[in-house]
Amino acid sequence: MQIPPNIRAVLFDAVGTLIYPIPAVAEVYQREARKLGSKYSVPQIAGRFRAAIARHHQGGTTSEELERERWRRIVYDVIDDVDDSHDLLLDALWQHFGSALSWRLFDDIAPAWHELARRGYLLGIASNFDSRLRSICHGHPPLHECQQIFVSSEVGFPKPEPRFYRGVEERLGLRPEQILLIGDDEAADVTGPIAAGWQAIWLRRDRGESLGFK
Repeated sequence: MQIPPNIRAVLFDAVGTLIYPIPAVAEVYQREARKLGSKYSVPQIAGRFRAAIARHHQGGTTSEELERERWRRIVYDVIDDVDDSHDLLLDALWQHFGSALSWRLFDDIAPAWHELARRGYLLGIASNFDSRLRSICHGHPPLHECQQIFVSSEVGFPKPEPRFYRGVEERLGLRPEQILLIGDDEAADVTGPIAAGWQAIWLRRDRGESLGFK
């Protein structure tokens, strides 16, 4: 990969770009849901999770409260065969996926991060996540050194909503053309930022791509 000229800040998406969950999402859902009597298998949960994410996409605005409520709808759309009036499943999953121990850093991230820092770029993270991402990053060097973490729940808008990118620009004090976003989602990390005047690199991990800079 080659950094376009005039770039001053390189930002990364988080999930699927920097980090991935371990164990897999469907395995964790099944483990916790079985405690409440769910009969769904891991493959069933995986399919139901993909469908629920599509149905309950982030809207035009968001916040910490709205994000947790969105995940409540997702969780009980996926696991609809239990009686959980006290949101025990949601609480368990929320805590699990808010822990640094539940995530792994892709092998190419540390060397890429150090190389970009050596070249003098301002490094940051721009993610459709909530404030839990800060504690997750804190547990994974070199992300623990990152001072520029932008999450949709705090910005108030999710990618690819244009106001997300505008909010990040204002906080960085940079012009759109000075910012590069690297991520795995075409809409949120490529077409969205490009429409906002940013530069973008689509990292296709599903095709075996990894980070390496010339």
